Amino acid sequence: MAAVKGRGSTAAGASPGAAGNSGGRAPRLRLAPDKATTFTAMVVAVAMIFVDQTIVSIAAPSIIEELGLSSSGMQRVVNAYLLALAAFFALGGRLADIFGLRRMLVVGTLVFVTSSALCGSVPTGEFAEGWLVLFRATQGLGAALVFPAALAVVISAFPVDERGRWLALFYVLAGSLTALGPLLGGWLTAWTWRAIFWVNVPIAVLSLVLTAVARVPNVRRPERLDLPGAVLVAVGLGLSVLGLQQASSWGWSSPATWACIVAGLAVLVLFCRHELRTDQPLIKLRVFRDRAFTADVLVLFFAMVAFVPVMFFASVYAQICMSASPDQAGLYLLYFFAGFGLSAQLGGRILDKRGARPAMMLGSAVGCVGFALWAWKLTDLAPHDQWPYAALAGAGIGLLLSPAATDAANRSIDASYGEVTGITQTVRNFAAAVGMAVFGSVLVHVTTSRVTTTLTTTGMAEPAARSVARGVAEAITGHPDDHRPTGGGPTAAALRSAGQAVRMDFAVANQWVFYGMAAAMGAAFLCTFLHPGTRVTGGPGEAAEAGRPLSSRSCATPARPGGRWRRRSR
Repeated sequence: MAAVKGRGSTAAGASPGAAGNSGGRAPRLRLAPDKATTFTAMVVAVAMIFVDQTIVSIAAPSIIEELGLSSSGMQRVVNAYLLALAAFFALGGRLADIFGLRRMLVVGTLVFVTSSALCGSVPTGEFAEGWLVLFRATQGLGAALVFPAALAVVISAFPVDERGRWLALFYVLAGSLTALGPLLGGWLTAWTWRAIFWVNVPIAVLSLVLTAVARVPNVRRPERLDLPGAVLVAVGLGLSVLGLQQASSWGWSSPATWACIVAGLAVLVLFCRHELRTDQPLIKLRVFRDRAFTADVLVLFFAMVAFVPVMFFASVYAQICMSASPDQAGLYLLYFFAGFGLSAQLGGRILDKRGARPAMMLGSAVGCVGFALWAWKLTDLAPHDQWPYAALAGAGIGLLLSPAATDAANRSIDASYGEVTGITQTVRNFAAAVGMAVFGSVLVHVTTSRVTTTLTTTGMAEPAARSVARGVAEAITGHPDDHRPTGGGPTAAALRSAGQAVRMDFAVANQWVFYGMAAAMGAAFLCTFLHPGTRVTGGPGEAAEAGRPLSSRSCATPARPGGRWRRRSR
C-alpha cells in the first residue's frame, strides 16, 4: 500500500506552524513526560461535553414540571446546546490554532462550567426559558472551543504510527461517556434536576488541574482570524441545523423549515466563495483536493448519520416498547457500546499497520449488516434477542470511527490539527442533525400511520384516530414513558385497550429508522472506494523522537508560504 510521507506528519509534538516566529522557526513544544497524563487530561476535558449531549433529555419532564416550560420550549433548550456546538466547531478549531491549544482548553472549560452553573441556578418564572436557552447555547460555545483543542493535543502528542490506537481509545471513552449521560441523568434527577448541570463543576476543576499537571503546550499559529468567514459559517450552519432540528415540530411542508435550510445552505455557499478568495481563511478548503481526506470526511458524515441518532432512538424504543426505565434504557445501549469498545482498538491497529481504507471498508460493511439485523429483531421486543446485532452495529462504527478521523487529521494542511479537527467535528455534528431530523420525521410519520389504523379497528372514527395518533407519536418520541393513559373518555379507553398494539406500531416505526441507519452505513461503504488507499507515515525516527525536547530532534518548517512542509534539523 502506498504511503504519503511528511504531509501532516511532523515529528510528534512538533509545532504545527511557524508563522510569526522569528527566523521562521517553529515554536518550542515540551510534551509531558508521561503521555498517559496528557491523554487522561484530554479525556476529562471532553467528558462534560459528551455527557451533556444526552443528560438533559432524561431530566426534561422534571424541568418542565418545575419551571412550567412548554414541550416546544424544552425542545429549544435541548437544541440550543447542539445548535451552538455545530455552529462554532469550525471557529473553535481555528482559534485553537491561532491562540494556542492550552489557552482554548482553559477558556472553553471556563465558559462551559460557568454556563453550567448558571443553567443549574435558573430562576423560576417568565425568564426561565430564555435563561436556559441562552446559557445552554454558551455551553455549546464552550464545548466547541474545548473539543478541537483537546483532540489536537492527543493527535500531536503521539507519533503517526501510534495515533490510531490512542485515538481509538479516546473515541471509545468519549462514546461511553455519551452512553453514561442517561444513567447519570436518571440518578441525579432523583435528587434534583439542577444537579445535572452542577455535576460539571467538579469535572471542570479536575480537567483544569490535569491540564496544568500534564503541562499541555500552548502551541499556536499567530495568524489573522478570518472574522467574516467565522460569521458566515456560524450563520450558515446555525440556520441549516435549526431548520433540520425544527422539521419534526414545524413540519417538512412548513415554509419556515425550508427557509432556514435553504438560507443556511446559501450562506454556506457564500462562505466557501469567501474562503477561496481569502489569503488566511478560516478553513483551507484546498484540503478537500486530497481524495483521501474527502473520502474520510464522507465516511464520517454517513457514519454519524447513524451513530449519534441511534443513542436517542434506541433509548426511546427501550422505554416505550419494552417499558424500560431511563436507567434500564441506558443499560440497553451498553450492548451497542460493548461492540463499539471492543472493535475500536482493532480499527486503530488496522489503521496503524495498513491504513484507513481497510478499516473503513470493514467497519461500514459490518455496521450495515449489524443495523439491518438489529432492525429485523426490533419487533421481538426482547433485549436477549437483539444484543448480538446491537453489538455488531456498534462494532462497525468502532472499526471505522478512529481510522477515518485520524487519517483526516494526518492529512491536515501545514499540520494544522486544530483546523482539521474543527472541520471533521463540524461535519459530524451536521450529520447528526441530519440524521435526527430525517429519522425523527420517519418515526413520527410511520407511527402516526400505524396507530391510526390500530385505533380505527377499535371503532374510533378515522379523523379522530389520526388526530390522536399524531398526538401519541409526538408525545412518545418527545417524552417517553410507560404510563397508561388515564381518564374516562373514549379516547383514553381506546388507547388503554390498544396499548400493546401501539407499542408494536412504534416498534415497526423504529424498524424503518434502523433500516435507514443501515442504508447510511451502506453509503459510507460506497464512499470508501473514493479513498486511494494511501496512508500517512511519520518521518524517519519519529516514533523514537516523540517526547524528547524539540531542540534535539527534527522540526517542520514551511518550504514556502502556504506550501507543504519539509524537514530540517537544528
